[in-house]
Amino acid sequence: MAAFRTSLYIEELLSKASDRWGYEDPVYRFYYQSFKVHRLQEQTKAIVDLLRELSPGCELNSWFLEIVAAGTGKEFRVEDNETWTVVTRSILEAFFHARFFLEMALRYHSMEKPPQHLPSGYAALLYL
Repeated sequence: MAAFRTSLYIEELLSKASDRWGYEDPVYRFYYQSFKVHRLQEQTKAIVDLLRELSPGCELNSWFLEIVAAGTGKEFRVEDNETWTVVTRSILEAFFHARFFLEMALRYHSMEKPPQHLPSGYAALLYL
């Protein structure tokens, strides 16, 4: 039952990270130079928390954690507008990586054993 509940939560989280307000609008906000792009950090953190829950006792990939750390914990400051892409691209990058792994977790979570020829997304999960 817990696996079923987790599967539903993965689907719910991925749906939110793919819809108009959780995906389309925040990317637009980057190009519009709106502080609202910072809201992606909450989604990224929620995804990372779930990925940790899905792999208890295992540390997530250090490169992934480095990307997440660089793209979370940021608060908007007016002076960030002067170096907008430098400050905010890391927020998008962290979200995109987290979303990718969430999508792969949903796609491959039901496989009972690895196939002989690993799909790239499944192999990426193994690195996570």
